[in-house]
Amino acid sequence: MSEFRWLAFDTSTDVLSLAVARGDRVWTQTLPGGAQSSSGLIPAVLAMLAEADMPLASLTAIVFGRGPGSFTGLRTACAVAQGLAFGADIPVLPVDTLLAVAEEARWQHVQAGAADADVSVLALLDARMDEVYSAAYQWTAASQSWQGLSALQVSAPDQVNATAELLAGNVFETYGPRLVVGGERCAALPTASALLRLAPALWAQGLAVPADQAMPLYIRDKVANTTAEREAMKAQAALAKAAEAP
Repeated sequence: MSEFRWLAFDTSTDVLSLAVARGDRVWTQTLPGGAQSSSGLIPAVLAMLAEADMPLASLTAIVFGRGPGSFTGLRTACAVAQGLAFGADIPVLPVDTLLAVAEEARWQHVQAGAADADVSVLALLDARMDEVYSAAYQWTAASQSWQGLSALQVSAPDQVNATAELLAGNVFETYGPRLVVGGERCAALPTASALLRLAPALWAQGLAVPADQAMPLYIRDKVANTTAEREAMKAQAALAKAAEAP
């Protein structure tokens, strides 16, 4: 293949991140995510492909964040990836969102002037319901590759126990004081640009799949707390606040 042609998107958070690449040329766009992703993703994809003068059928693959993340967002990403790939008869390339968070944090550091050196990253995404998704990764500069150091997990913020030089994600404003793990903190999301940087290595590993296998990755089956659970959490928070009062 003379050049890779990718379409990449992630809708696992409150941000819709979209990118296309033709060889070394990259087009990116960031839009509101959440509930708006389901209506905004396809028009944005078609407009960006037209701007890049790349028909769907000319793509190497559609790269998407498969999760973990927002249940609605993951279903949107999988449905759009599956539908577009079916129509164009091209494969899809699912990517773990936590790996994309780790890659985005590494890239931010390099762009800020840090050396492209070996680094361990603990990726963290807000799972709502007073929990976070987490996974640890190791970047090896010599081979320009990532290796997973832990399984993907969901837990209360104060139960995350992996260690890393860099903590990356979107959890620090909400859960920062409750994270007991150390390391430099970096706000990062699973951007489409990060998916593009990961895509060639994942493609080379043979991880592309047919369109009908564009499936979300869930590591928690529960969508929301019950009313009783929400009330119990409110009561617990009130007790904790009262205990802190002078």
